[in-house]
Amino acid sequence: MILVTGATGFLGSEVAKQLADQGKSIRCTKRKSSVTPALLLPYPQIEWVQADMLDIFALEDALEGVNQVYHCAAWVSLKQKDKAAMIRTNVKGTANLVNLCLGRDVKVVHVSSIAAIGVAKPGELITENHHLDIATEDDGYAISKLESEMEVWRGIAEGLTAVIVNPSLIIGANAGILGSGQLFETVRKGLKFYTEGTAGFVDVEDVAKCMIALMKSDISEQRYIISAENRNYQQITAEIAQAFGIKPPSFSAKPWMMEIAWRAALLGAFITGKAPAIDKVAAQASTPIRNFDNSKIKAAINIEFKPISKTILEVCERLAK
Repeated sequence: MILVTGATGFLGSEVAKQLADQGKSIRCTKRKSSVTPALLLPYPQIEWVQADMLDIFALEDALEGVNQVYHCAAWVSLKQKDKAAMIRTNVKGTANLVNLCLGRDVKVVHVSSIAAIGVAKPGELITENHHLDIATEDDGYAISKLESEMEVWRGIAEGLTAVIVNPSLIIGANAGILGSGQLFETVRKGLKFYTEGTAGFVDVEDVAKCMIALMKSDISEQRYIISAENRNYQQITAEIAQAFGIKPPSFSAKPWMMEIAWRAALLGAFITGKAPAIDKVAAQASTPIRNFDNSKIKAAINIEFKPISKTILEVCERLAK
């Protein structure tokens, strides 16, 4: 039996779909308030169980008869107001899962993020050997993913069979207008500016394929960056605009402008009582130049990544409907 946590999410649902298409016996967790994603409605063979990651007893029941776990569940937010609760929830949930898997014949593929990977020297690619400096990091999500990784490494030291994956920005048609889909929706609504940063991008289908291939392998005690291409935001936003048949963003927002933007948004939020349109972490995340090395995962499982341009067209076609 295979357990997928976070199967109502963008990545978790894709992992569950691919496993179901392969005829696997799958059990998926969801919270009481979660809705089964439309992507998985055609699969009546999927067993759904209600299990919050902080509920040890529900998790223990969900693990009954399980020998493979895809841990995709996580709270994702760039908002500073969510920082403390998100760190506590993500880390404690992962610790609970690790503790319950110890002593069982279970292999875990844990989903982390490139947010938990450190930075390289200028001009160099970021690899799995780079590590985030938690002492200087202000992004609560990044901290939560790094500390969650540390729980998995602790489990490995205690005998757990596990692999960690660090996906870059995951895109795909099923994201809708949430998560990475917000970028596409923002461009479609007439985004006027682009930032000068770069980032890694990858199709959600490829992330799931990598995870399943790693699970099937004898590989353990490793972490892998899962990223197809490095793109700058000017290229990405222009390509999205072209796919929608609209004018691409033409104004370059410099880092100092983004600093002003989040401060102005904070002031506006104080006056109106509403959440700021952009906060410090989100603003600063859009400007760094970060290019990632995907050679390790390619060598491990011989994956050929889908071109990002193809994924962009698929996402835009879905949103246009």
